[in-house]
Amino acid sequence: MKFSVSWLKQHLETEASLDQITAALNTIGLEVEGVEDRGAALAPFRIAHVIEAVQHPNADRLRACKVDVGDGVIRSVVCGAPNARTGMKAVLGLPGAVVPVNGMVLKVGEIRGVKSEGMMCSARELGLGDDHEGILDLPEDAPVGEVYARWAGLDEAVVEISVTPNRGDALSIRGIARDLAAAGLGTLKPFAPAKVEGVYPSPLRWVLQDAESCPWVVGRAVRGVRNGPSPKWLQDRLASIGLRPINALVDITNFFTYDLGRPLHVFDVAKVKGSELFLRRGRDGESFLALNGKEVAVTPEDLVIADSEAVESLAGIMGGEHSGSDEATREVFIECALFDPVRIALSGRRHDLRSDARARFERGIDPALLPAALDAATAMVIELCGGEPSEVTEAGAEPAWQRQASLRFARIAGLGGSDLSADEAVAILERLGFGVVARDAEAVTVSVPSWRNDIAAPGALAQGPGLSPERAQAAAEGCAVIEPECDLLEEVLRIPGLDRIPPVSLPVASPVPRPALTPKQARASLARRVMAARGMLDCVSFGFLDSTTAARFGETPAMLRLDNPIAADLDQMRPTPLASLAQAAARNAARGYPDVALSELGGAYRDASPEGQLAVAAGLRLGQTPRHWAAPARAVDAMDAKGDALAVLAALGVPMAALTVTADAPGHYHPGRSGVVRQGPKTVLAYFGELHPKLREELGLAGAAAGFEVFLDAVPEPKRKKKAVPDLPAFQPLKRDFAFLVDAGVPAENLVRAARGAERALIVDVALFDRYAGEKLPEGKVSLALEVTLQPREASLTDAEIEAVGAKIVAAVAKATGATLR
Repeated sequence: MKFSVSWLKQHLETEASLDQITAALNTIGLEVEGVEDRGAALAPFRIAHVIEAVQHPNADRLRACKVDVGDGVIRSVVCGAPNARTGMKAVLGLPGAVVPVNGMVLKVGEIRGVKSEGMMCSARELGLGDDHEGILDLPEDAPVGEVYARWAGLDEAVVEISVTPNRGDALSIRGIARDLAAAGLGTLKPFAPAKVEGVYPSPLRWVLQDAESCPWVVGRAVRGVRNGPSPKWLQDRLASIGLRPINALVDITNFFTYDLGRPLHVFDVAKVKGSELFLRRGRDGESFLALNGKEVAVTPEDLVIADSEAVESLAGIMGGEHSGSDEATREVFIECALFDPVRIALSGRRHDLRSDARARFERGIDPALLPAALDAATAMVIELCGGEPSEVTEAGAEPAWQRQASLRFARIAGLGGSDLSADEAVAILERLGFGVVARDAEAVTVSVPSWRNDIAAPGALAQGPGLSPERAQAAAEGCAVIEPECDLLEEVLRIPGLDRIPPVSLPVASPVPRPALTPKQARASLARRVMAARGMLDCVSFGFLDSTTAARFGETPAMLRLDNPIAADLDQMRPTPLASLAQAAARNAARGYPDVALSELGGAYRDASPEGQLAVAAGLRLGQTPRHWAAPARAVDAMDAKGDALAVLAALGVPMAALTVTADAPGHYHPGRSGVVRQGPKTVLAYFGELHPKLREELGLAGAAAGFEVFLDAVPEPKRKKKAVPDLPAFQPLKRDFAFLVDAGVPAENLVRAARGAERALIVDVALFDRYAGEKLPEGKVSLALEVTLQPREASLTDAEIEAVGAKIVAAVAKATGATLR
């Protein structure tokens, strides 16, 4: 919202400076976004007298001028404007001045052999309009040498403030003046336009067919008008806030939009078909050419103003070109209506139309202002354009906007933290236009003024644009109501200055802050970091892919098929992120990067229920392992994937000793080079292994590929344990190696588990360090070598004790697996 200081003073009687005004605006909640001082940019441009203007000796379209700017120096200026002539008064930019329209710095130069010591400017070059046909032609009494901006009244500042969505009243200069007056910066001038009596029946009448979208509308005609350019004072005011003057009738409506926050619209009576203007819903197939030059196709959800043949405007948002006023207009009809804010907001958003009228209607305007605004607009039309007014025609009725609100004085200190007294609070509300209805020592009840739409009636349903009947009912059942006491409290706090409210720290709920992440969120972040630390590139992919590829990685139920996919090859929710990684790896390989390691933490989808969406940490290695100085590169295998999966589980606090591995991985893994990591017989924590050769061929993965999937939702949360005394035995551990001959089909893990349970008091670790199959071994047998770590605690072990433990290990492994010691 922009306004000039002089315009503000039409409503506010004040001697405050610009700095005082902007400071007050900031402290009362109308934040100043910027202050534009046009006078500073125009300060180098002065009023000059053209003493002589003759034909340029070397150019047909240029004039050689002698110019006086009142300093006793006659300057030579070359000018190409057709209206440059001897004796005229013009605006001259001296060397060093910056032309506002293009930033050009003026310099002394020579044009076709004639010296030029400045530039005589047009309105467009000074940023004052679009006229570029010639230089500014000033009146004869314009003082030579005077700064043009000061003489033209363009040296005042223009203030721009930001307005919150609830403060529709602050989108008017009078509303801003009212707040400043309440803050003690002056006195608000009264607004009471004289009633304009009609002298003839209105040629148009309103027919209201949608009272819900437009509860009240008034209007009247003025005949015998002469439309043309508006007077300079009006053009200057509109131009100061960035509006382009059009003609007197249109400029008047724009003036009241900003002055009172009361949008108006004018129709050329001669262009309206019939004698009635209908406020109704749009119909399918209807359209009109809007004032912005675009064709608007209205819908049955839009409120329109139409004559007997066609739509003339989108109500409350934008008028149409067909019935707009121009220089030939002789009788005009002024529309002044009250529209439903929700309807205006939805229609404006639907058609992507933005206008000053929409900005005000969708925030809510003063419902009681219509008659006075119509009288004020009619008086200005007659003053500037002549003519005589018709009688007022109206439809609907003024809505029942009257309401009351109460404020308990104890809330000022208790909720607002202010020491403001009850008398001061009541005085502030009265200065803002609230009327005291009742008051006692505890509270005050006031009547809410018509222009404060943001302060609702007590217990009003919490409404909003687009609130469906179902949501409204749900809000009502949930006691979603608006209480105006907090709104009144905000008013009495902001007017003295929000900076006066002392800052108070919130009480500390706990000396130790609560964690920012839930354990589930923390585990997901930790899993992502572990995969990245193991050399994998983190990927973010879609949660859906083509149904053919998805079927290769698991079931694809019809309930997870997308009815309206964003692309034809993204029509199925994926069964696992590993499928997306496989496609990404194939694309990398096709572009010359066959050795990649990718990871993703994302969703896997089993069904449409919330429980059917699984959080999965997946990884895929393709091609060869990275080359290292200590070992040559080799093709990735299932053990790489197993190591990745176990590293993630270990980081999440899963005890490795409790895990088992079975060979029943899903069908997209290699049947003999894959496994399932379990905790107990039922809980599946991860899959790992090489991808199935047929799957690699179908996806175009030429090299080896090994992947894993860790199901984060299945990982149990680690038990919280108190920090114990560190276990630091006084005796050194010792290691013993055992090599067993066992059937090739027996998992090595069975041997490890049996050895670990042979003597739990002494055995602290068992690790497989060798597997041999081949010569000198019986058919179908393999040799598995275990390293067992013993940790004595009470005393050093004797040879006999060590031998006894070894015998227990051999016996336990033989019983569990049938293995024999080599």
